[in-house]
Amino acid sequence: MQADYVIVGAGSAGCVLANRLSADPGNRVILIEAGGRDRNPLIHIPAGYVKLLDHPTLTWGFKAEPDPGVNNRSILYPRGKVLGGSSSINGMIYVRGQPEDFDHWGQLGNRGWSWDDLLPYFKEAEDWQGGADEFHGQGGPLLTSRTSDKPALCEKIIEAGTQIGLDYHEDVNHLPPGAGDNIGWVQQTRRGRRRQSAARTYLRAAIKRPNLQIVTDALVHRVLFDGKRAVGVEFSRGGNLDRADAAAEVILCGGAIGSPHILQLSGVGDPDHLGRIGVAAVHALPGVGRNLQDHFLARVTAEVTGIGTANEKSRGLPFVGELMRYVFAGTGLLTYAASLVAASVKVLEESATPDVQILLANASFAPGPIRRLDDRPGMTGGMWQMRPLSRGYVEAKSSDPNMAPAINPRYLSEDTDRRAAIGGLRAVRRLFAAPALAPYLVGEILPGINVQSDDELLDYLRQTGSTVFHATCTCKMGRDAMAVVDDQLRVHGIDGLRVIDASVMPTVTSTNTNAPTIMIAEKGAAMIRAAARQKMAA
Repeated sequence: MQADYVIVGAGSAGCVLANRLSADPGNRVILIEAGGRDRNPLIHIPAGYVKLLDHPTLTWGFKAEPDPGVNNRSILYPRGKVLGGSSSINGMIYVRGQPEDFDHWGQLGNRGWSWDDLLPYFKEAEDWQGGADEFHGQGGPLLTSRTSDKPALCEKIIEAGTQIGLDYHEDVNHLPPGAGDNIGWVQQTRRGRRRQSAARTYLRAAIKRPNLQIVTDALVHRVLFDGKRAVGVEFSRGGNLDRADAAAEVILCGGAIGSPHILQLSGVGDPDHLGRIGVAAVHALPGVGRNLQDHFLARVTAEVTGIGTANEKSRGLPFVGELMRYVFAGTGLLTYAASLVAASVKVLEESATPDVQILLANASFAPGPIRRLDDRPGMTGGMWQMRPLSRGYVEAKSSDPNMAPAINPRYLSEDTDRRAAIGGLRAVRRLFAAPALAPYLVGEILPGINVQSDDELLDYLRQTGSTVFHATCTCKMGRDAMAVVDDQLRVHGIDGLRVIDASVMPTVTSTNTNAPTIMIAEKGAAMIRAAARQKMAA
């Protein structure tokens, strides 16, 4: 099969690119996805995400390598394997991050990647429930909404936040530069009853275009080269080997795990590593798969009484009532995102802006990366350090594309990260101890009142902490020796090949990463269209 553009991966970024590039009827586009169609109903019911993070067919089933930072545990590392990718299994939280995140990208030498440059692409993507304004867009493919159902316990959590000095922000995506500690209701990639994944928003609008071919259940083995130019990809489907040729460009959208893995299998990476796995080097780029950054999540959970929580609503007759609310009104428990309230706080003296994010929920969860509701009614604050210094890696283990790569985030390998994580746990405790929550607080479940010293808290972090699913930065954008792509997202030293997904972030954004990933793809699509126009005019 042949096209102008071959896109590998139908996740958040791939769906954006498939839509934007195929909007020109003169472009032939092939989109290749390792997973299947997004037909599972749990994808589209917002609260269904709790059943998806370890789903045997809708995820890749990755596990990280034993990591000293988490007591050599091999933690589950969910990544979506379905149309929509991780946007089809995530917690639907739409938070862009601090403006300073993106200004830092620009300061690293990436032209056009500062906050003022990028805000238009956030807006272009968005169909905001509240209408267009200076910070939000309307009419874009991605439907975003306010938290519509506001449980009483979450209202009390916000009141508690203001009592300990957090500024209440009605719009957590309208933060001025230099904003201090704050709290507010999260925004969601949800509208009404349904999740608004990238497949449902971007891809569905384009799926019937005759110039867009979508190939599912197809595993890409490698990029094909003519010298130092990418000319297509090789993939397998149904036991058969096939190829897709690209007249213009190959675009990798496999995410922070998939994109570096494919590059390595294709002979682009560290020559020593490629030699160890038996792959002939096509082009030396030592940064491929390095610089892995992820947010490390740990929870504080407390039991409550005298106020409703999601725990008791999730079983028995109350759940039947919630099911009826969902079916007939499109509201209630089954429309909840992973969290309803977000707080940003500064815990390190040296930080200029908030450095810990806390996602708050009117529910208590069992320990572990998968959100299993506890038997006791409670509330949870899941915190992570916004800008970790720890750096991990993604490495192909062999030349076999069916073998999962080695993934190791190397959590808590830097002292700053350990101090921030300990401070984050203490920040959640301060919030839960505020007067607004006192009438309902029974006591702390996790870490527990016997865990008090820094050493005890660090031990708790190592025993229970896990990913919050924000893997990034493994094909980072930049000009230094470890950069993989330039500020046009072109792979250094290779023609006709770009990487456009979360892996190109030079540093992880401070909050959830889905909104920035979609923005990156919007900007990437615009750059590809501009390059094509320049080529035609030449």
